[in-house]
Amino acid sequence: MSAIERMKMEADIVCVGFGPATAGFLTTLTRALLKEDGTPAFESKVMPGMPLQIMCYERADDIGFGVSGVVTKATFIKASFPDKDLTKEIPNAVAAGDEKVAYLFDYLGASQRDPGTMFVDAVFKGGRFFMGKCPEAAELPWIPPFLRKEGGIVMSIGSFVSWIGAELMSSGLVQIWPGTPVSEPVFEGDKVVGVRLADQGVDLQGNPDPANFMPGMDIHAPLVVVGDGPVGAVGRTLDDHFGLPEGNHQHDWAVGMKAVIELPESCTLKPGTVIHTLGYPEQEIFGFMYVYPDRTASLGIFVPSWFDSPVRTTYTYLQHWMQHPYIWRHIEGGRLRSWGAKSLQESGVRGEPYLTGDGYVRIGEGSGTTNVLTNSGVDEAWHSGVLLAEGVIDLLQRDEPFTKANLDATYVKRRREDKLNADLQKAKRARDGFQDGFFKGMMGTGMTGMTNGAMNVSSQSRPPSQRIKTLLETFAGRISEQDLAAAVAQCAKDKQPLHDTLMVLAGWPEIKMDGELLMSHQDVLFKGGKVQAAGGFANHVTFAHPEICRTCKERTCIEICSAQAIMPGEEGEPPEFDREKCIHCGACVWSCSKALPEDPEKTNVLFGAGSGGLHSNEN
Repeated sequence: MSAIERMKMEADIVCVGFGPATAGFLTTLTRALLKEDGTPAFESKVMPGMPLQIMCYERADDIGFGVSGVVTKATFIKASFPDKDLTKEIPNAVAAGDEKVAYLFDYLGASQRDPGTMFVDAVFKGGRFFMGKCPEAAELPWIPPFLRKEGGIVMSIGSFVSWIGAELMSSGLVQIWPGTPVSEPVFEGDKVVGVRLADQGVDLQGNPDPANFMPGMDIHAPLVVVGDGPVGAVGRTLDDHFGLPEGNHQHDWAVGMKAVIELPESCTLKPGTVIHTLGYPEQEIFGFMYVYPDRTASLGIFVPSWFDSPVRTTYTYLQHWMQHPYIWRHIEGGRLRSWGAKSLQESGVRGEPYLTGDGYVRIGEGSGTTNVLTNSGVDEAWHSGVLLAEGVIDLLQRDEPFTKANLDATYVKRRREDKLNADLQKAKRARDGFQDGFFKGMMGTGMTGMTNGAMNVSSQSRPPSQRIKTLLETFAGRISEQDLAAAVAQCAKDKQPLHDTLMVLAGWPEIKMDGELLMSHQDVLFKGGKVQAAGGFANHVTFAHPEICRTCKERTCIEICSAQAIMPGEEGEPPEFDREKCIHCGACVWSCSKALPEDPEKTNVLFGAGSGGLHSNEN
């Protein structure tokens, strides 16, 4: 494929991915592109006499097809719009109001509880006299300052980026192209000189169809801004090419599965209500519920990489969480409107890659901006884009090239000296304790938060593939070895995932579908996610060594798959991937239990550029 003749287009700046970071970058940059008289402040080098030619390519079929209802303090976002009330500008946004943190008890007795969690259970049950008494839960009487979101905003990321995108496009200074996956950066040695769009008119293996083949265009530019998230193809290619800075790692991940629902008339929660939960359905899984205006709410769970079970079925666990009495009392009788999932890079600043190089720069979540203490990332990602824009404007004013040295002196220097970096450094070790269990994890987070990062719980970090237990280890004492083997054999014969069968055998009740809130995985995929994919693109999920898959017993990639796009194949064969179901969450990449023989930091699942996915902007 490298010998294929490709069309080439020139631009001044190319952005990959349109999320909060790129939105922050473009919002700040475009405000400096015109003089007061409307003439260009900086002349394009590829179209003399015109303003800078700025292109942004987004994989999703619409810039609003995001997957995250969030609550954010929005400190940096508000600073970018000092004269606007964002709750009146962003559709369906509302000021954060009543906040609750609830510890959920396992009222079914089906979850796996280690001794530390059993101790925490006893503490919360014994302290319910002093806490909020709720159905099978205890509400904390006091929320630590580092977790509070008072003064912030509850909003939909889909609505937020749609609003920003409309503002940018109306300026005429930026071209944003959704439905345009970028397959890779274009290198000249170690210099990035542009990006390559994904080939179209190919079969699933990427082989050209002579009648329909359209090679991906090369877009050359002096600066490539990479904001394609934690599993984006361009960012991952840069990491493969340059590696990570010494001492940094990307071992910690989570998949967030979220839904937007219409609340029943009986629900008394006010818009702006923020609920966070812990302790159930498994000790490692956290939940949330954010109430929007117009009797709607965003809710969901986070399944982290330190949940060592190979049966990481986010969707089934979400349904059990929704039915917990503490949550169900608010949502019973409601109706699901949209649904989705995405991977979260939970290593924070420890996962920071090389931020700059000759011709490229990294911003957003994929650049390590997630604050793992405050559990926030949207505001931080936005601000990384703002800091980059300020640095780029400096270089444009001096007419200096976008070399690594110049980008380090402007963008990286700003970032290192900013409050953003100070907060990220305080949070750096907040999650370390979770490597050794829920109890140590909560202790470590509390210590980090209450001492501003001065005290932590130390634990050895491992790649996710080295954490995942075997099925026998996971269900020891809960499912007999004979029953486990029989269940595995039957699921293989039926070409079905293991999770529902094994969870029932382990004591979880079957989900009683109501077709409104609780529905089959396939129904939610199309009713809630409205998933579709254009034809003519190659599979973006492949397996580096299929022979490794043939001997894999855990097949965690199947169990974690948010959309059942990865399913069992024929017996003895690798899993089968259906790109028309994939929602591009990327959970398969970090949930594979098999490391690459040539690189133990990586797994056997390869995740590239692809089209399609979710088609709902309500998330």
